[in-house]
Amino acid sequence: MLRQITPDWQAFLQCLGRQGTPRRVHYIELLIDEEVKAAVAERFGLVDDVDPGDPFYALVREVRVQRRLGYDYVRCGVDDAGIRIPHLAAADTAALARAGGRQYVDEHRGPITTWAEFDAYPWPDPEQITTANLQWLHENLPDDMCIIGSGGFAHFAEYLSWLMGYETLCYALYDQRELVAAISRRLLEIYEVVVGKMLRFERVKVIWGSDDMGFKGGTLISPADLREFVLPGHRAMAAAAHAAGRPYLLHSCGKLDQVMDDLLDDVGIDGLHSFEDTIKTVEETKARYGGRIAVLGGIDVDFLCRSDQEAIRRRVRRTLEACHAGGGYCLGTGNSVANYVPLDNYLAMLDEGRRFFAG
Repeated sequence: MLRQITPDWQAFLQCLGRQGTPRRVHYIELLIDEEVKAAVAERFGLVDDVDPGDPFYALVREVRVQRRLGYDYVRCGVDDAGIRIPHLAAADTAALARAGGRQYVDEHRGPITTWAEFDAYPWPDPEQITTANLQWLHENLPDDMCIIGSGGFAHFAEYLSWLMGYETLCYALYDQRELVAAISRRLLEIYEVVVGKMLRFERVKVIWGSDDMGFKGGTLISPADLREFVLPGHRAMAAAAHAAGRPYLLHSCGKLDQVMDDLLDDVGIDGLHSFEDTIKTVEETKARYGGRIAVLGGIDVDFLCRSDQEAIRRRVRRTLEACHAGGGYCLGTGNSVANYVPLDNYLAMLDEGRRFFAG
């Protein structure tokens, strides 16, 4: 299972740009959990010849895993944007369990709830952020692959809620709006430098922001507040990408119907990622918006976890039949390849993509 295919980053970009029906299916994922990458590397013996003590072992494994799975790119950002958030932890019950458990953010209170805490917070100096991983990939990535500039990047809505705590943010939008605005401005100052650092690398061909703005029923804060405190950040990231001739993709969970016109007409996104069957399927989104943006992924994670492989193959084929023609679609999960997704189910999704041929 999982026939080897040769990456082709130029064809991948043409697919993202909706420049005709691709000759084969292209794949995309925002995240593949480390536990899944390790399991793939072990199953296929991808790094048996690499010293784990090599300082670039993780990057060597990343390139080999991505190639073996059929991706045309490696996703990488700056080494560390330096924005620190305290986390809580719970036991991880996944089959590929994570050491240290599953981490999550305190929804009640974050490290910045007052002006004094804003001033005391250890904000990073963005000019000191390093790019050693991008540099290594720029020099060592095979010529048939590209880099997607992403990772720890463009979390405007998320960091507002993580730095304040979602509950505190909701109150602050009523009685401390200037503090919310100050955090939003500081995030933009940091990410403007970060996106500039990524765009210095010619092999970074795509910029991908990740910022969950919604939940099953709507946006996490009001559309008006998103327009004031969040969307200007993404507009700036998209403008920087476009000025450098790169597309700007957005991952955002939740029901975003109330701000879709803003994302398309004001922010100027070139592709949308994160789909959940209980909100809106990727097929519905392709039918409505596929003439304007790429739609990415969409094989629902819950479905991928609970279904047998034959059902997964039927779902993949049905999705490709609806979305592959004309380009602007890449196969992948609706969110990410989490460590609780059965590995063989994930590989079945990829394999069925290899079996698909446009009519």
